[in-house]
Amino acid sequence: MKRYKPTTPGRRHYTVEDRQMITKDEPFKPLTKSNKKARGRTKGLVTVRHKGGGNKKLYREIIFGEEKLKVKGKVKSIEYDPNRSAFIALVSYEDGDWRYILAPNNLKVGDEIICNDNVPLKEGNRMRLKNIPIGTMVYNVEIQPNTVGKLARSAGTAIQVAGQEENYTYLKMPSSEMRKVLSNCFASVGQLSNLEHSLVSYGKAGRVRAKGIRPTVRGKVMNPREHPYGGGEGRTQRGTKRPKDIYGKVTGGRKTRKKDKYSNKFIVNRRKKK
Repeated sequence: MKRYKPTTPGRRHYTVEDRQMITKDEPFKPLTKSNKKARGRTKGLVTVRHKGGGNKKLYREIIFGEEKLKVKGKVKSIEYDPNRSAFIALVSYEDGDWRYILAPNNLKVGDEIICNDNVPLKEGNRMRLKNIPIGTMVYNVEIQPNTVGKLARSAGTAIQVAGQEENYTYLKMPSSEMRKVLSNCFASVGQLSNLEHSLVSYGKAGRVRAKGIRPTVRGKVMNPREHPYGGGEGRTQRGTKRPKDIYGKVTGGRKTRKKDKYSNKFIVNRRKKK
């Protein structure tokens, strides 16, 4: 973690994650494209609040699945990606193709990686869950075989392989939830890079605005037509027994998960309450 001297009020609590493993500043142009976003608007109407503005950024095309099955690749660079919290790696494959992948914590330039059914247990390699030993940390895990990785894709995350049973593999999620996934699903070995991402202090409002995040206004200081908490003379209570969002829906403790959701049968133990 990099800290700065408090030369200005904005620098006093300003921190930046450690980026020593990054080896290249500019992206590989053939794997980038424009990233025009709606910024929370649909036909000009605000459909998602607190979004807008932000610095321009190119989208890096990353492979999350098995597009390069049985093809060896060599890591050429580790790069920063403004579209996600983890770092990414530029890989050159034996067939002449170049691709971006999510970079695990200990991946270095020059390392060789491969995706196959059963490969050496090496950080960055991708293989089926049934061939991964119990206790191994994995990331970018598939939910359905031969699709793309969906679980554990953000900075510093990893899932522990907790057990094997017939056609299923038991996984201990970062939230402590125990879930079972089909053993034919692929997963990458290791823990994702940028472990200090959750510890970063932005230090000033301008740095948050540069990420495309607009201010959040309290409901009780709004007018009654804008929020259920609005109105009243001076500082008043919210006026509702249960907390609600801007649309009047009950929030703060109410369970919103569907009771008959398809994935309920795959959850062995719910996450523990803090």
